[in-house]
Amino acid sequence: MITTIRSATNNDLQVIMPIYDLARDFMRKAGNAGQWVNGYPTQQFITELIKAGHSFVCENHNGEITGTFCFIIGEDPTYQKIYNGQWLNNELYGTVHRIASSGKDRGVARACFEWCFNQCPNIRVDTHRDNHVMQHILSDLEFHYCGLIYLSDGSERLAYQRTL
Repeated sequence: MITTIRSATNNDLQVIMPIYDLARDFMRKAGNAGQWVNGYPTQQFITELIKAGHSFVCENHNGEITGTFCFIIGEDPTYQKIYNGQWLNNELYGTVHRIASSGKDRGVARACFEWCFNQCPNIRVDTHRDNHVMQHILSDLEFHYCGLIYLSDGSERLAYQRTL
């Protein structure tokens, strides 16, 4: 059970990066071979997010890091244009990216999103079309499918939003 969510530090990288390795492996086994390829997210990228204050870790009751994610409040450039739909509103929002779990605790994604909603009541998130696990989580958490967005490299993502 997740009891604490806190800002990640560079000292956490030795735990964060293996969690991303596990998440990549889990996604491949779940049929999502097209997301997080070529070692993404890299340690350099996560280090930059830590420095910017956008990387967080989830700790269980033993103080063990069993999850990680990125959260940014403010406009995400990839969300400026949405296709085949529309956002629920144009108010200030938080964006959740790169949720990953070690698999040791259940409910990591739910804990992440609950924490994010405590920071900002308007949340947007995107996921790969083949990431059925995340799509299921978003449905369970009552996110609304809003349309398609495209990353800077042209990759398509399914876009979701929920407001409290």
